[in-house]
Amino acid sequence: MNKPFQRLGAKSNSYVGEQFEIAAQQFFAKQGLTLHLNHKMPVGVGDTKKDHAFDLGCEDQRVIVECKSHRWTSSDKVPSAKLTVWNEAMYYFQASPDNYRKIFFVLYDLSETRGETLAEYYIRRYKHLIPADVELWEYNEIEAVALQRC
Repeated sequence: MNKPFQRLGAKSNSYVGEQFEIAAQQFFAKQGLTLHLNHKMPVGVGDTKKDHAFDLGCEDQRVIVECKSHRWTSSDKVPSAKLTVWNEAMYYFQASPDNYRKIFFVLYDLSETRGETLAEYYIRRYKHLIPADVELWEYNEIEAVALQRC
């Protein structure tokens, strides 16, 4: 079956995402944060709230995390549709309670021709949509280290 948007060598895109969430959970555990997968909490603007499942979170430590393991396209183009999902994550952070630490955890993916990572590109182009209280972390899966970008 032809799956043009399937990550090469991956069982499925959802599997890739799940594995990235587990890697994030393990990374944060080493930082002293015990986060749970599929953390549900009410979000919304105004008085109307609805449960949203953040990829990771902890009620006791008041932390929520959204994870994205997106890459530049195979032809080194901007993955515009995927960045729309990043913008959606920013909206959920904006609509979540103020008294939470909010972390956007993304995969380190460097474009050799552009000389910037996907996270750097996103910050450069969409900084105006990133809430001031959101931390953007970029995770290098080979070295199992993360760098806070904003």
